Amino acid sequence: MFKNTVLFLLVLFVSCGNSTNLIGGPINTSAVPTKTTIPIKVGAERIEEYASLLKGKKVGILTNQTGVVHNPQNNSLESTVDFLLQNKINIIKVYAPEHGFRGTANAGELVKDSKDPKTNLPIISLYGSSKKPSKEQLKDIDIMLFDLQDVGARFYTYISSLHYLMEACAENNIPVIILDRPNPNGSTVDGPVLEMAHKSFIGMHPIPVLHGMTIGEYGQLINGEKWLNNGIQCKLTVIPCSNYTTDMPYALPVAPSPNLPNMQSIRLYASLCFFEGTNVSSGRGTDLQFQIYGSPYLKNMPYSFTPQPNAASKDPMNKGKLCYGENLSNYAVKRPLDLQWLLKAYKNSDKQDTFFIPFFTKLAGSTTLQKQIEMGWSDLQIRESWANGIQAFEELRKPYLIYNK
Repeated sequence: MFKNTVLFLLVLFVSCGNSTNLIGGPINTSAVPTKTTIPIKVGAERIEEYASLLKGKKVGILTNQTGVVHNPQNNSLESTVDFLLQNKINIIKVYAPEHGFRGTANAGELVKDSKDPKTNLPIISLYGSSKKPSKEQLKDIDIMLFDLQDVGARFYTYISSLHYLMEACAENNIPVIILDRPNPNGSTVDGPVLEMAHKSFIGMHPIPVLHGMTIGEYGQLINGEKWLNNGIQCKLTVIPCSNYTTDMPYALPVAPSPNLPNMQSIRLYASLCFFEGTNVSSGRGTDLQFQIYGSPYLKNMPYSFTPQPNAASKDPMNKGKLCYGENLSNYAVKRPLDLQWLLKAYKNSDKQDTFFIPFFTKLAGSTTLQKQIEMGWSDLQIRESWANGIQAFEELRKPYLIYNK
């Protein structure tokens, strides 16, 4: 599916059962999971822990292509929806986030209501005219499941979809069950804390860029801190992963979205996503999304590419223009949030006056980072300015952690 990916040659004892159907990517040996005798089981696979809560209920589920479980009978992956239907769970509606139920829509692309051809279930889009389910869309639902694979970054919109689902269910007295999945960026907390004046769908809460929590832990944080509208709280249950701690490397079994095709892109995502708020391409419109960066204004840089529309990006930044930058597809990622490439690109740009676009403030969560870069602050100076916010957030999240307390 992706030209520049190769399958990880791993035993999936640290993912979904023991399937080898991992998303591809250059192997970074420092991040390759080691074999263990006890496999991680994601929340969805632990049906014995939540089936009784669904008995006799009309069930809704917010999920997409990342909602998969391991089928030990044929050593393959199957969707959580199919798995639950096979186990006689009465699912009556599927709700889809950004990228749609099958995960094929572009970032930001309107996703319409539809019907799943395999199960004939109605699919309600939560990335269309409204990102929060209405009372009508929740009609007849007794209990709601949530099963999405997050990547641990504030601007990855699955946590915003979780917020709105919890809020709508709280307002309509519908319990929510989160089927938890590991965070591929582990417990790393890093980056500037969002200022609520810059709240948007790509950043709804006062948290750093990397929150270091699983999506189940994050749901508990939203609920416990009363971040839902008017401080309302939902009836929330988290089905945790078993045999998991957040210091375990975790390779995702499927791509979480069209432009994160492999583990290298996931490791670089928090660093390179800042380019989405600049005149620099982050690799959309190529086969190396979030593994390369470049623009027509970085002519002294060693790598070149030309973004073109493709299945994952219909209108990429710098479409049809020769871009110069760097190829990081084989870079050994040392930390999930690294400013070196953003700082280097700004310093070397021939168009510093138009380097930043307004979207950068939404990604950063404040106007501060852009000002620091424009004033020539070093990586160390910028990181030191984050320290107090990171420390305060780490204290805030402690009561909600499930795995590494």
